[in-house]
Amino acid sequence: MTDTIGGIRIEMTDAPDQPAPSEDLLALYRGFERELLVPLWAEIGELMPTTPTSRALPHRWEWSALHQLAEQAGDLVPVGRGGERRAIALANPGLGGRPFATPTLWAAIQYLGAGEEAPEHRHTQNAFRFVVEGQGVWTVVGDDPVAMRRGDFLPQAGWNFHAHFNPGDAPMAWIDGLDIPYAHFVESTFFEFGRDRVEDRSTPERSKSERLWAHPGLAPVAAADSPGTTPLLAYRWEHTDAALAAQLELEAQGEAHTVEPGHAAVRYLHPQTGGDVLPTIRAEMHRVRRGGETAPRRETGSSVWQVFDGSGRVRVGDHEWSVNRGDLFVVPSWQPVSIVSEASADDSDSGALDLFRFSDAPIHLAMHQFRSETEDDKR
Repeated sequence: MTDTIGGIRIEMTDAPDQPAPSEDLLALYRGFERELLVPLWAEIGELMPTTPTSRALPHRWEWSALHQLAEQAGDLVPVGRGGERRAIALANPGLGGRPFATPTLWAAIQYLGAGEEAPEHRHTQNAFRFVVEGQGVWTVVGDDPVAMRRGDFLPQAGWNFHAHFNPGDAPMAWIDGLDIPYAHFVESTFFEFGRDRVEDRSTPERSKSERLWAHPGLAPVAAADSPGTTPLLAYRWEHTDAALAAQLELEAQGEAHTVEPGHAAVRYLHPQTGGDVLPTIRAEMHRVRRGGETAPRRETGSSVWQVFDGSGRVRVGDHEWSVNRGDLFVVPSWQPVSIVSEASADDSDSGALDLFRFSDAPIHLAMHQFRSETEDDKR
């Protein structure tokens, strides 16, 4: 006998460790329904699965298609107080049409035309920008203009006023990453409009934050503590590139400093604490040398990847795709991901495959629920 009570499908069977079906049991369930109660024994398989099961699905978005649509939006959709940003979010096919890349992470392509300005606002969600191609836009955090160039990672801690302006004669697109789905779920969101137009429209080579914080191993003694969120507003590609190259060069000389053979990776860090740049988002850059392949790895929590340079193949769970510069893909919780670098005519001189990655790992670490493993770890 099967009944649906309060939206819960109740199996009235003689299954092991389940109550024997009876009219009295059915009356008990009807009482639960009246009082808005749900018995754990009816839901335990869904609430406490043996391994994580994500509603999100592995999926890939091609940069060429995203960029073309963003260009069309640039011709048709104004930037201003009506919509604040010309940002187009990735909607994971498993999340019911919500503008969420994963249950905790938001990712979008943002497009700003020549001479345009995205007005100032602030929100409690943590955010960043990552530039896969182009330059010419400045983001202004508070009163600090910060240049955005290819390969740069620009974190934006929650509740800081920020705006963007493009003084050049060409449009520019980049990706935004935020913890919007997480903040929405835990109902912690605040938002506030700022100035319609920022006063400082200068275009300095180095922002104030870089002049203070972009010195390896050094921090201003007089600076106030910035727990949880980095005070450095731009992590430049030339430094990231050099760090990845050094790992592979040392590996070639017989020293093991890579994640695995042929796979170098770096994490963007808070210069005061050495921790993640944002309290809810971890950001990394990976380089897989020409012909290299990473071992399948799975983690609790979800991640979004973007190909920065090169081409290759990616396998996430049962899905496999070819990827090229700019393409984005999602790795849901506890789905194994492996990557193969395949050189093509359009690749960089090294033939390596470079990938930017961001994840919700800090949330899971804070809750002591982070777990990561490869097939080798299980042996």
